[in-house]
Amino acid sequence: MPPGVCYGMQDVWEKEGREQVTMEFLLPTGIYLSFPVARSDTIGAIKKMVWKNARSEPLYSVLSDPDAYVFTCINRTAEREDLEDEQRRLCDVRPFMPVLRLVAREGDRVEKLINTQISLLIGKGLHEFDSQKNHEVNEFRTKMRSFCEEKAQERQRLPWHQWMEYNFPCDLEPFSIVAQSGKSRSVKKIIVNVKFEASEESFMLQVDPQDQPVVLMRSALRKKATVFRQSKQEKPEDYTLQVNGRMEFIYGKYPVCQFKYIFSCLCGGQTPHLTMVHHSAILKYQEEQGSLSNQVSKSRSLSKPPPLPLKKQNTTSLWSIHEPFFIHLVQGSRVNADEGMKLVVQAGLFHGSELLCKVVTSSEVSVCSDPRWDQKLVFDISLCDLPRMSRLCFALYGVLEKSKKQRSTKKKNKKADCPLVWVNTMVFDYKDQLKTGEVVLSTWPSAPDDKGDLLNPMGTVERNPNIDSTAGLIIHFPNFRPHPLYYPPLDKLNEAERNGEKISASKEEHLKLKEIVDNKNHTEFFEDEKELLWKLRGEVRAHYPESLSKLLLITKWNKHEDVAQMVCLLRKWRDLPALHALELLDYSFPDPHVRSFTIRCLRKLRDDELFQYLLQLVQVLKYESYLDCDLSTFLLERALSNKRIGHFLYWHLRSEMHISSVSLRFGLILEAYCRGSIYHMKNLMKQNEALNKMKALNDFVKSGCQKSTSKSQITEDMKLCIKQDTYLEALSEIVSPLNPNILLCEICTDKCKFMDSKMKPLWLMYRNKWLQSDSVGIIFKNGDDLRQDMLTLQMIQLMDVLWKTEGLDLRMVPYGCLSTGNKTGVIEVVKNSDTIANIQRNNSNSAATAAFNKDALLNWLKSKNPGDKLDQAIEEFTLSCAGYCVATYVLGIGDRHSDNIMIRENGQLFHIDFGHFLGNFKAKFGINRERVPFILTYDFVHVIQQGRTNNSEKFERFREYCELAYKILCRNGTLFVNLFALMRAAGLPELSSSKDIQYLKDSLALGKSEDEALKNFKVKFNEALRESWKTKVNWMVHTVAKDNR
Repeated sequence: MPPGVCYGMQDVWEKEGREQVTMEFLLPTGIYLSFPVARSDTIGAIKKMVWKNARSEPLYSVLSDPDAYVFTCINRTAEREDLEDEQRRLCDVRPFMPVLRLVAREGDRVEKLINTQISLLIGKGLHEFDSQKNHEVNEFRTKMRSFCEEKAQERQRLPWHQWMEYNFPCDLEPFSIVAQSGKSRSVKKIIVNVKFEASEESFMLQVDPQDQPVVLMRSALRKKATVFRQSKQEKPEDYTLQVNGRMEFIYGKYPVCQFKYIFSCLCGGQTPHLTMVHHSAILKYQEEQGSLSNQVSKSRSLSKPPPLPLKKQNTTSLWSIHEPFFIHLVQGSRVNADEGMKLVVQAGLFHGSELLCKVVTSSEVSVCSDPRWDQKLVFDISLCDLPRMSRLCFALYGVLEKSKKQRSTKKKNKKADCPLVWVNTMVFDYKDQLKTGEVVLSTWPSAPDDKGDLLNPMGTVERNPNIDSTAGLIIHFPNFRPHPLYYPPLDKLNEAERNGEKISASKEEHLKLKEIVDNKNHTEFFEDEKELLWKLRGEVRAHYPESLSKLLLITKWNKHEDVAQMVCLLRKWRDLPALHALELLDYSFPDPHVRSFTIRCLRKLRDDELFQYLLQLVQVLKYESYLDCDLSTFLLERALSNKRIGHFLYWHLRSEMHISSVSLRFGLILEAYCRGSIYHMKNLMKQNEALNKMKALNDFVKSGCQKSTSKSQITEDMKLCIKQDTYLEALSEIVSPLNPNILLCEICTDKCKFMDSKMKPLWLMYRNKWLQSDSVGIIFKNGDDLRQDMLTLQMIQLMDVLWKTEGLDLRMVPYGCLSTGNKTGVIEVVKNSDTIANIQRNNSNSAATAAFNKDALLNWLKSKNPGDKLDQAIEEFTLSCAGYCVATYVLGIGDRHSDNIMIRENGQLFHIDFGHFLGNFKAKFGINRERVPFILTYDFVHVIQQGRTNNSEKFERFREYCELAYKILCRNGTLFVNLFALMRAAGLPELSSSKDIQYLKDSLALGKSEDEALKNFKVKFNEALRESWKTKVNWMVHTVAKDNR
């Protein structure tokens, strides 16, 4: 084959349409075939063509049935791939060369097909896990597979109504806001449109907002019996209600108005459309899912069970060995540094963020590719005092020779030299055994650090998988005894009596203790405070259990007697509320007993609460030291009990699979989830296929823009592309990644477009085939990291829940936003809305005056809400403006201009694009452009006051909303601080240090009284109003600059 053929294949797969490709086929009989096939043909269709063509060839009679064979190819990553899934199209397989080989199928077909699909879903071949030849990986896979498949079997045995709680969990508003809004809106009855499955006829029924769904179903059945003159009485318990055009159901013992769908219909003045579904349809769906799981479990039962784990040998107790801990630093490999340097290795032992003993530094050696130290590094800690989660952290750095003389006077100069790489490893293995023997550590490149810290204890303990391109360190763990040494199991310790509970303390000490535990900002302690906390630890357990984190921070983890005391005390600790338990997932608290205790507390979270914190729980998996941990099992258990949690767990993990340091852990958890949710894989594969097509479309648009093709021409070409069969099929009938309740049915090609911003996001619209007036839009973005937007919107959604729980509905719009991959993701389109910039521009003669047109917003709202509707629209504006004023102030959201503040036609104001937060404001020429705490311009005030300058009563009510909203957030300040602190694991540029968290502590007035906090907020409120003219100038500059682009 000419060498150029394989090179051009990728271009062929990039093209669109039913273009023909000449493929070569190698048959198991030794026969060679060559004929053209369409790029969009499925592997199954191509196999039929091969059989048809093979009939006229020799040895055809030797071939078995087509199902006995599978195609193999060399894929884009130069690996052999078995094409088990024959529904895939050739253009999606993208062989590296135009050659497919037909081979006899070996092993279990169902198992192989599932493995292929899992590999595609997680973006990593399962053979990569096998090739690790790592006992920890293998044991974790075996254990999690059994656990997840067992959960799937349990789920299939559930009665249909309980099974629905997994598959279609209820989407509910907080009860208090439902009760509150029922009073304020004085809604006597709701009109609901109900139809029966497989029937076109629908009924308009009245129901009380506080009635449960069973009342509505009973009413529907009575109506059906009357209209169709049925004599047989059907039971409402045999039915459930489905939202038309959605995978969302209304059931259970909740008031109907508590369901988000019905609540939003009430707020928007729309009629809810529901369908009565008989339980036989649900049972059929359940059986369909069960049959797939059963096929897999049958094929699994044929495979041999894993070997039994080896029993631990008799061994000396580690706590009886008082020798110092040491290791041998042998040599480096593939080190790349300037020749004028000397190479030094620094090593430190850490427990979380705490340094256990002095850092040890190696001797200096000359720069070369494979530097050799061959040096013993002794640590100032005894073997008996090594905590279970001891982490050995290394940094390799270069020392400039000319700074030798200065180092004696300026010790810090050494740290100011050139950091090269870092790597971490655990002192004990996953089976509690002290490591022995030689270990090769492949390192991670050092990032320049303001603090000058060379060691990175917060970093991963995984080795860098890119072995060929990174430096390596070879170290040797000594054999301290001829037999293995294990960390002692703490249940054998009789330390429980020495918990310090009977210690007497003076009144002053008790007062001092109360002062320490009451201070929410207190994380660093003086020695006398540490001693007092430890002395009165029994008192802390009995009276201040939520201060457990403070006690853990001052525990001497390098003293095994103290560790034993702490663990025994922890066993008696009463469960903490999630608010305080979440804090213990931070990397400062690595002890396994602490993490087990934390998960025990989090088990009490309801599904909706767990979902609210899921983003953080996934991020803190990065802090875990071993694959098998309580957090992984807990997340999998809950994901397999609630499909909504499973859906988002999948995407939060999948979106970071490109990050080398987490791809092993995240890939293994994803594999386990897929094993326990075989049927869900079908939906997820369809979503992935759609996202791949969206990316191809986006690349096509960007390419057109670079060639300076006109926007109208690119839009037309994009629409033509969408109309092709392969695109229409991939982009239709998919579950929305943003919300698994929503089906993206038929793509409205004519309404699709791309946006003007730098990354040319796609704007895709879908119609609901069950309800033609209902349309759904998504924005696909490729090139921007959406994780910061996702975090900000999560916090706004949490604020909304907290406010509603206190009976305050500020009409927030926390639209959907989901990161799905490396700088890739989707955003929900908020329908019937426009930016303030567009509204002002369309109401003004020039860009320069647009920002100062105070009547523009009110006039626009009048045009969209004629007559009596205007008062309600102004109320919506007032409430939402208050909510976003408080939210943007607390979160320190920057880059606020008239193009990223929008208004819905019903009056709801909302913010978009959260590229800057926690006070990281934009500057121009070194001058801070944003000089106000939050956006409150006079045209906003003009709308709030209904266009009347003397309407101070309305404005004071708006101020009261702001103050009440702020007070509610301050009461929950610790929760926000804890959630943001856990997100440091994400590696977001604007959330990397304690300084960023400090902004939040200040804005929420943590540690201050409610009166002090409110006083400070009032000052900020008045400042925002007084300085609003600066915002207008900023907006004018932005508008003029945009128009001149």
